[in-house]
Amino acid sequence: MAVSTVPTRPIAGQKPGTSGLRKKTRIFMEPGYLENYVQAIIEGVGGVKDREIVVGGDGRFYNDTAIGVILRMLAANGAKRAIVGRGGILSTPAASNLIRIRKAFGGFVLSASHNPGGPDEDFGLKFNVSNGGPAPEPITDAIFEATKTIATYAIVEEAAPSIETLGTFDLAGMVVEIVDPVADYVAMMRDLVDFDRIRALFASGFTLRFDAMSAVTGPYATAILEGELGAPKGTVVNGTPLPDFGHHHPDPNPVHAKELFDIMFGPDAPDMGAASDGDGDRNIVLGRGISVAPSDSLALLAANLHLAKGYTAGLKGIARSMPTSRAADRVAAKLGVGMYETPTGWKFFGNLLDAGKVTICGEESAGTGSDHVREKDGLWAILIWLDIVATRRQSIMEIVHDHWKTYGRDYYSRHDYEALPTDVADALFADLRASLATLPGKVFAGLLVTSADDFAYTDPTDGSVSSKQGVRIGFEDGSRAIFRLSGTGTEGATLRLYVELFEADPARHDLDSQMVLAGVLDAADAIAGIERRTGRDAPNVIT
Repeated sequence: MAVSTVPTRPIAGQKPGTSGLRKKTRIFMEPGYLENYVQAIIEGVGGVKDREIVVGGDGRFYNDTAIGVILRMLAANGAKRAIVGRGGILSTPAASNLIRIRKAFGGFVLSASHNPGGPDEDFGLKFNVSNGGPAPEPITDAIFEATKTIATYAIVEEAAPSIETLGTFDLAGMVVEIVDPVADYVAMMRDLVDFDRIRALFASGFTLRFDAMSAVTGPYATAILEGELGAPKGTVVNGTPLPDFGHHHPDPNPVHAKELFDIMFGPDAPDMGAASDGDGDRNIVLGRGISVAPSDSLALLAANLHLAKGYTAGLKGIARSMPTSRAADRVAAKLGVGMYETPTGWKFFGNLLDAGKVTICGEESAGTGSDHVREKDGLWAILIWLDIVATRRQSIMEIVHDHWKTYGRDYYSRHDYEALPTDVADALFADLRASLATLPGKVFAGLLVTSADDFAYTDPTDGSVSSKQGVRIGFEDGSRAIFRLSGTGTEGATLRLYVELFEADPARHDLDSQMVLAGVLDAADAIAGIERRTGRDAPNVIT
């Protein structure tokens, strides 16, 4: 085996988090940049000698080239076997499942999630550990430290085998196994949802439009919905993964999935609409004339999960990220199960899932999952919705309205201010944090502040503490506003404002959410000075 040990330079500058490292694609394409980061991951996880590693991603531009580099470096660092999705394709939940069922040491997941793809857009890389979930903080810390000191990387001179053909190949003594990226995921779904029941639903004339957004979920949705479940051909649209996602921004929200929303609120809407994102871990569900908010979807799935094939034993508990609405809390209270409020990031859910404390978990950013994997899973959530509809024989709108009658409605909205100058966003947040102690008792836009804090979380499984996870403001009427800076973009900073107001009266459950929340939004702006400090008179995206 001819191994090159290549002198290189440190690449520190951004600490990888739950989502790994995201940069513009051209940065990853710079000579040595990808290699440096891959070697830093290998060192940060304690080496890969004699290990089995899963490799795959969302098919975005540079995915295939990067996988070739990773395979050559795994071989040079002594890995025993690399398990690769054919064509480099593995949705993030499918990668998590493959790591778990193959008992692999971990996996390289190539994705920038819902961010755009292409040579001038975004690229990302993360490492998932043996439970199938994102690397925990001690490992991401170790990877970051390695990026500061890296002096060489190891890579075999032999070319990597083609990733387009199923089979087993040798690469400098390492086994490269190219597998069907869809088959194991389909098998898992057969155990979790009732395929016969959903097949009968489609046979009865039920109609669905699933928009894969030219992203990774297309092959999975086509195989299951049109193949296994008998949905008509054409049920899945934009089903072929493309390196630039067909110039789509593969984020299933009202802005980037506007065509789907227009259809579902139009005169010829099918019974159900759904979409997933770039790497397949997010979802949106719509009925005729209604969009199910992600926070509501988590609560509705939790309340009905026992109807699905794989969950008849009921729930152990529910977890949600702190910015997610409290709708799921009301379900947990009624069911008498544990409710856990965590920071944003799936690794926190992974600890609870591994400890057997929860069955279902979710984030307001359209991510929902269960104990079947250690990632959010967009297609799983959509299939569970289909199983619930097939069992209850009600429309999406009827199921949502019945839920609100039982639990009340949490009006909820997220406002994203994207690509802000980092210094502006940091200064806004620093001043907001500095003012927290003085806010309770003050009135802003007619609302009295009753509480203000910077969310901190003590993990019940290992006692670790995560601080500064988002600013929470509570008002006298029970509403709340939450502020966070997000790290999912590659340019500038994204300020996220979340607002929420609970309404128990069924007569007030069909109001316009932005109208209902206008007072909370005004109070939040008065507290933080968003418009004054950013110069933005409106957010980029409202969900």
